[in-house]
Amino acid sequence: MRLLIHDASYRRLKDRIDALAGVEPVIMSSDASLSLDGKPIALEAAALEAAWTNNDVWFGRNGRDFAIAILKSPTIKWMQSGAAGFDNPMFGQVAQRGVRLTTSHGQAVGMADYVVWGVLDHFQRGPERRAAQAAHEWTRMTFRDLEHSHWLVIGFGAIGEGVARRARGFGAQVTGVRRNQAPHPCADAIAPQSELRRLLPDADVVVLACPLTPETKGLVDDAFVAAMKPRSVLVNVGRGGLVDEPALLAGLDRGVPEHAMLDVFQTEPLPADSRFWDHPRVTLTAHASGASEGQPRRNDELFLENLRRYLASEPLLHEADPKDVLAG
Repeated sequence: MRLLIHDASYRRLKDRIDALAGVEPVIMSSDASLSLDGKPIALEAAALEAAWTNNDVWFGRNGRDFAIAILKSPTIKWMQSGAAGFDNPMFGQVAQRGVRLTTSHGQAVGMADYVVWGVLDHFQRGPERRAAQAAHEWTRMTFRDLEHSHWLVIGFGAIGEGVARRARGFGAQVTGVRRNQAPHPCADAIAPQSELRRLLPDADVVVLACPLTPETKGLVDDAFVAAMKPRSVLVNVGRGGLVDEPALLAGLDRGVPEHAMLDVFQTEPLPADSRFWDHPRVTLTAHASGASEGQPRRNDELFLENLRRYLASEPLLHEADPKDVLAG
């Protein structure tokens, strides 16, 4: 089985990949050239069967070249992604050809930590405390408790579950929103998306951790914002398309939600003239909520496990439903 892999990834995982019988790594170097067993090989002759797309690909120089190699390879059967979502148009193109797509939740740990950090920083009045320190002012400030707060986590996969575990550790109550209505040990209650309007007025923290699909696009609209609780916090670590940005800005101007913590936006990088940059009720980051030091290691481990499973014809972990990929 010929595997397309970035040179940096292969160098990091060489011993473990070479120990697996039946894998022939086709390595893409930083100049986009391909090699097999140390010899140059043309894409047309590579006969690729699988590909590993991760941060080495997308945040290096070869993202476009790697994508083209996959899309031009008629023999590709499986692609492991280092991302949790599947709304990239490329994924739809490979899914149309029957290519199996597996996603990663290596970023879930960092993202869950990020969500709790942001909510704590707002509840604990972090910006005001830092301003007081900078001004050498000895100011005593009261702050909000996480205990007994109600969290509404929309999207209860690996990221949502991680947020729920951490929030409940502080004594918060958690309602998870997902398709599967079976009880979950990390949630006090599970509800469908259709119940959001009933649930929003009681939620102190609303976390968007769901994928972008036709059902979730523009989920946070005027009606959603109008239903939110006074002093509530909205956190978006899903996709920018989940939010109608003018509707959210109008709500923030009115004071509900009290604060928004945004890691993703409809246009990225966020334009310099966006109101979000300077809005006093917004904390924003550059689509980096999952960029923890442990993410690459977790992604590598999942890839290696799925590679083993693929070779053994076993079920793959985190395989995306082609219907969801195509719908996105």
